[in-house]
Amino acid sequence: MSNAEATASPDHTGTGSETAPAHNPEAARLRALLEPAVHANRLYLEDVAIIPGSHRVVHVVVDLPQEETGGVSLDVIADISKVLSDVLDNDPNDDGRPYDLEVSSPGVGRPLTEPRHWHRARGRMVKVNVIQGDNMTGRIKSVDDGGVTLVPEIAVKKGMKPRQGEPVKLPFDRIRNGKVEIEFSHLPEDGLEPEHNGPSEEA
Repeated sequence: MSNAEATASPDHTGTGSETAPAHNPEAARLRALLEPAVHANRLYLEDVAIIPGSHRVVHVVVDLPQEETGGVSLDVIADISKVLSDVLDNDPNDDGRPYDLEVSSPGVGRPLTEPRHWHRARGRMVKVNVIQGDNMTGRIKSVDDGGVTLVPEIAVKKGMKPRQGEPVKLPFDRIRNGKVEIEFSHLPEDGLEPEHNGPSEEA
């Protein structure tokens, strides 16, 4: 049995996948092993990465399903850490090397590159890198299978409250990526989701 240590800490920098080689077969195997337990606890398995060394680190990133809003609480991180530690301890194909298990949630700095990322950011202020068009900053009003509807922020003179433009629909095939803007205060607007005001536990 391997010596697993679960670390219940939020990830402030992203998924951590940059620490693992691309297409790591062991990471892919562990993802397949852990995914059923993650789904059984009503979470989404965002990433599994292995940081090599004499004492390996298995870094697992979990997120809420795309239809839910808010962040993954520390209590949920702690609970799923225990579940995944048990799964790894009973891995029939484990080679016996010691490892530490780290479980986190995606940081607010994670690029928005997949439809589910945009769903999770509903109500947030984002910067959007647009393909063949002007980049935009605005609040996500809604997301559907075709793309993202933004309420754009219109630049005004310094010291004045930003103005909102008319909603704009951006198809996914015109979006290169996006990034959530951290806000420390925001008054709710009609049709937007107030639970996203300010940083959440993902921030």
